[in-house]
Amino acid sequence: DTIEINWHYNDGDQISENTVICQIAGQARAVLSAERTALNFLQTLSATATATGQYVKKIQHTSTRILDTRKTLPNFRLAQKYAVRCGGGENHRIGLYDRVLIKENHIIAAGSIANAVQQARALFPSLKVEVETENLAEVQQAIAVHADIIMLDNFTLADMQTAVELNQCNKSREIRCLLEASGGISLSTVQAIAETGVDYISVGAITKHIQAVDLSLRLQ
Repeated sequence: DTIEINWHYNDGDQISENTVICQIAGQARAVLSAERTALNFLQTLSATATATGQYVKKIQHTSTRILDTRKTLPNFRLAQKYAVRCGGGENHRIGLYDRVLIKENHIIAAGSIANAVQQARALFPSLKVEVETENLAEVQQAIAVHADIIMLDNFTLADMQTAVELNQCNKSREIRCLLEASGGISLSTVQAIAETGVDYISVGAITKHIQAVDLSLRLQ
């Protein structure tokens, strides 16, 4: 059975309560059979976009950008990544194949941050290399080996500010490392974090700690 949908708004538009967002024409059986699945998608993805927009609004006076993570709902990754973009955020890596993220265990296995970055670039020369750091000493090591991106994992505001200053003082390359704050980010903390001068803030909550937007379908 054919169903026609007339959308009144575009993805990313802000919509008030009690607003008709689309009109659907078709056989009642076909419409009602698809109702729950369609609403599940719309409610979840609208929640993702809405949550992202709240974070983006908090830091709009800065140049910092909001990133998502791979902490997405099962089978919803690409859809939620799209919803994040609709909310004004940007996408972090999609999977393990589109960026190298060197974490604590990788550093231990390789022996040092320098070794881990060197091995990553040898194996995946076309990919950006990001290093997760837990303290300022590791930040300095990541800067020294010219990591493309340095993740500041659960840093205090003071240490984030110091990391920004260390990165700005690095004169050994024309393009400086990008800094990403991560870990325990919330709406109450995101503004102060952005004001430290980091380039990115990655927020798992915008894809995993969401509350479905209340949408419903009514026959006429």
